[in-house]
Amino acid sequence: MNPEKFSEDFIRLKNQVKETPLDPGVYIMRDGDGQVIYIGKAKSLRKRLGSYFSGEKDIKTRTLLTHVRTIETIIVSNEYEALLLENTLIKEHSPKYNINLKDGKTYPVVRLTKETFPRVFKTRRIVEDGSLYFGPFPNVQAVDTLLELIDKLFPLRKCRRLRPRKNPCVYYHMGRCSAPCCGKISPQEYGEHVDQVIKLLSGETEVVVEDLRKKMREAAQAFQYEWAAQLRDAITAIGELSVSNAVVDFDADARDYIAWASEGVLTTFTILSMRGGKMTGRELYRTRSAATEGESVELFLTTYYNGGRLPPPRVYLSVENLDVDPIHRWFSETLGQNATLLGADEKRHQAVLAMALQNAQEDLAKRVKERGAGPALDELARLLGLRRRPERIEGFDIAQLDGAHPVASLVSFKGGIPDKKNYRYFKLRTVEGRVDDFDAMREAVSRRYSRLLADDAELPDLVLIDGGIGQVNAAKGVLDVLGLDCDVVGLAKRDEELWLPGARDPIRLDKRSEALKILQFLRDETHRFATTLNQKLRSKDLKFPALQSVEGVGPQRAAAVMRAYQSLEAIASADPVELAARCRLGESIAQAIVSTAKITLADRAADAQRLASGRRRGSPQPTAYPYASSSELGASLAAEAAEPASSAADSKK
Repeated sequence: MNPEKFSEDFIRLKNQVKETPLDPGVYIMRDGDGQVIYIGKAKSLRKRLGSYFSGEKDIKTRTLLTHVRTIETIIVSNEYEALLLENTLIKEHSPKYNINLKDGKTYPVVRLTKETFPRVFKTRRIVEDGSLYFGPFPNVQAVDTLLELIDKLFPLRKCRRLRPRKNPCVYYHMGRCSAPCCGKISPQEYGEHVDQVIKLLSGETEVVVEDLRKKMREAAQAFQYEWAAQLRDAITAIGELSVSNAVVDFDADARDYIAWASEGVLTTFTILSMRGGKMTGRELYRTRSAATEGESVELFLTTYYNGGRLPPPRVYLSVENLDVDPIHRWFSETLGQNATLLGADEKRHQAVLAMALQNAQEDLAKRVKERGAGPALDELARLLGLRRRPERIEGFDIAQLDGAHPVASLVSFKGGIPDKKNYRYFKLRTVEGRVDDFDAMREAVSRRYSRLLADDAELPDLVLIDGGIGQVNAAKGVLDVLGLDCDVVGLAKRDEELWLPGARDPIRLDKRSEALKILQFLRDETHRFATTLNQKLRSKDLKFPALQSVEGVGPQRAAAVMRAYQSLEAIASADPVELAARCRLGESIAQAIVSTAKITLADRAADAQRLASGRRRGSPQPTAYPYASSSELGASLAAEAAEPASSAADSKK
């Protein structure tokens, strides 16, 4: 083994693992010949794989890593599916480093026999006699708990062979059997019990669980703590066993599931194959094409199912509105196969296609990242008519709740990725106690760029405002006063429209545009950063005196109403009936809240009018935005330039 080669592979794989998703899944390790040498499962793929490349290793792990050259991942929906898929793939590939770690057993299933009076029991063997099977279940203890619950709640027979008897067995007297052997129950009545068991085992558990919770409370109130504990364990077992499973079923027919994700000319196809009721593997294919979606899919199918690989009887596709007739004809005439292309008509097929799509999207995101943000930034410059590629973009957002603790966030991206050392936040002073997003934006923008000018620091190529034309014009006005000829664009949340200063109409980009996604990412980051700080400040002073003056409204109810409506203006204009339903209040209290909000706003307006009247008589004026003139703004900015904004690091203190 060449030590230098091992070191190169180790570093390459370590860097690859850093880009692995945090989702649950299965990882497949291959050697230099492409042979599968180890298969493992993970609750978080990135964390589990990262553990191989950090800290001290035991001899087994070091030996394994000396042979690993590639690592593949398959994303699943939950840890349960990861367990099942790992078990299936290990049996399929028999990796050399897994063999001694597995005992060869299969996970148990629950069998409901095909008889006039069916039995239900745990087994590891499938018999093709028309019986119903549920599972498999990795948690054997949970299966036993569930079967014990079924035994107590539904009086199904226990005996293997149903023979006529004169007297019922002891289970009948215990209430654990309905004694069909003695004619104590009809097939129809027995079938009602069976239907309930099928619903329970199929995951339709809501009604059953609610009934069990009721019985558990009753048992606890009657001091029957042992029975209450058993019911509690049963509820837990139902929760564990009702987790969805898309990687193993009891449909023996071969079938493929194909999904794809596209970004510009890049497309990734994912194929998940089910054979004998088990998922046997995943394949990824990367393409570059300017063709339409239908053309790309048709070309892929006729390429993939060729050269010795024949299609199974059923192929499920993630999009249903494709013209599949030409492909059906090609399957029949060229390959001699009667394969059918289908959409996902059942929940289980939808689950597998969703898994395939998630894997395709993950690989596509990796490809886009490998390519870098350059093309997206070039596209952004072209679509917005910018003077140069926006290598540095800074975004602003305002967060407040009825004027309480107003803050602005400043997020900086360089080369299309977050530059967190240049994140800042501003505790706004000029809009405290009132809701005015325009003035808030003016203050934040002026404080940021007056500081950069004073420090002769790097200025952004583009400023992104979270908002529409009003916020954009407010920000642009401040930049003009500062003498900064900087491009500005706003991104409105509702329709994801882009607004340029002074524009009459917005710019609408394709939802799949990489340029739009960069702006959305930055906008969402500014919103997250601002909202987090605002909530932190509000948590220290969560009081809404106007609402709390209403009888029956305390701090928690007042906070809930404010979270739902965000401002007193919105509450004042709300329909009391709608407010009552939305906040789970009585209609009389809701009516009082709306009335109080209107009165409070009227009082504020009167106070503002008195203040304005005082100003006209020569009273001292507080600093406020917008400014009466550019000289007034310039004087204020000069004073503010000496006051630094809070950095992201400061916000953590």
